Amino acid sequence: MNEFDLIAEIKARTPAGSGVVLGIADDAAVLQPTAGMQLVATTDNLVAGRHFIDSGENRATTEEIGHLALAVNLSDLAAMGATPRWCLLTLTLPEADSSWLRGFLDGFLALAAEHGCSLVGGNVTRGPLNIGVTALGEVPSGQYATREGASVGQRIVVTGTLGDAAAGLKLEKPPGDPLRKRLLKPAPRIAAGLELAGMADAMIDISDGLLGDLAHMVGKLGAEIRCDQLPTSIALAEASPDRRERCSLQFAGGDYELLALVAEGTELPDSAGGVRLTEIGRVTDSGRIVCLDAGGRPLETNESGWDHFR
Repeated sequence: MNEFDLIAEIKARTPAGSGVVLGIADDAAVLQPTAGMQLVATTDNLVAGRHFIDSGENRATTEEIGHLALAVNLSDLAAMGATPRWCLLTLTLPEADSSWLRGFLDGFLALAAEHGCSLVGGNVTRGPLNIGVTALGEVPSGQYATREGASVGQRIVVTGTLGDAAAGLKLEKPPGDPLRKRLLKPAPRIAAGLELAGMADAMIDISDGLLGDLAHMVGKLGAEIRCDQLPTSIALAEASPDRRERCSLQFAGGDYELLALVAEGTELPDSAGGVRLTEIGRVTDSGRIVCLDAGGRPLETNESGWDHFR
């Protein structure tokens, strides 16, 4: 199997999508955005050994890698309140392995189909395993969400549950385990993002860690987080019964939930896009982020967020 065989395999499994004037097989794709919409673009890379375990008994499956590669990009679109439309895929592979590619495409294209995101092009080359994805979405003109807009008194709200991904990584769970699924097959909160964009003053996806991502939002302001209110899954509660250890996992990142700042007077529903919403704190003018226990006492934390160069 050579480069062109790989491309042919990808093309054969990629259906024509809405708005695709010219897709895979030319020098570039030609796309037709919907009238009255603005394009939202994002890109991300997965590096073997850094973003997923690529060796050992519990290494990531090719299907999990394919899902994760697209999911992290769709999560960015969710945080902007955008609807996924198209994506491009760049694969750097050690060898032209048809079995690896088929497994990868199983995960990648299943998630793409779920969210109506058409694969329209990309690149394939030889080298150490590295996966790059660019995703394009649409949002009604001027109605995108951003991470800016923090003000004192806003409620801090998260979707879903926190800490599952970090627990899946730390405990090296096998395929099929719910914590491992949250680590390698996160669910992009597209529907929740669309709903929250209409009520939130600011929004971001929690990829680098709750406190680090919150710091990006509040800037020179501050925040109080109630650790006893952090949403916890049954799987995490069973795997990590110690509250302090569990709280540390919930700060670690990789959950790809949405973090939103909502004005105090805004009515907050119990869920958005079918996903639970939980208020976990408030924006303050303290200039720092403080985590409080159930009694309102400050806790020491050292989870500053993920840094790719650290």
